[in-house]
Amino acid sequence: MKQRSQLSYRDYGTGHPWYYFLGGAILSPKVIKAMTKASGYKGYLRDEIADADSKAEPARSTALRTLRSKAVQDLHADLSGYRHSALRLHLYRKDNRVSDDAHSSSDVHTAISLKHNHLVNDFAHLITIDDLLDRQGDLFGF
Repeated sequence: MKQRSQLSYRDYGTGHPWYYFLGGAILSPKVIKAMTKASGYKGYLRDEIADADSKAEPARSTALRTLRSKAVQDLHADLSGYRHSALRLHLYRKDNRVSDDAHSSSDVHTAISLKHNHLVNDFAHLITIDDLLDRQGDLFGF
């Protein structure tokens, strides 16, 4: 196992607290969205979104628009939380140096990693739903 001094933020994904603990960059929402799109991840609501997509029109579009509206609300709330967590991490880093013998991240690292993951899910849901809404559904359910 690597010692703390041998670890790098590159050893962890951007959704892990140690990515931030070890000095990983605070990503912009635009970058998080691009990474989410490139990954092909559909989000934890993928089954619910697929169920909505399987309906015949106009129920399909109505269900997808309802899910989209909720996803937009979630995104706005999570963006606010992410920005707050990013500011807290910035201030924390300014006031605290991480020593090579440190063995655990703090709440500030956990908070931003969780908010990052919330944004990933929000973006995944919106990307998936928008893609489905761009395609015409079956008007007769066949």
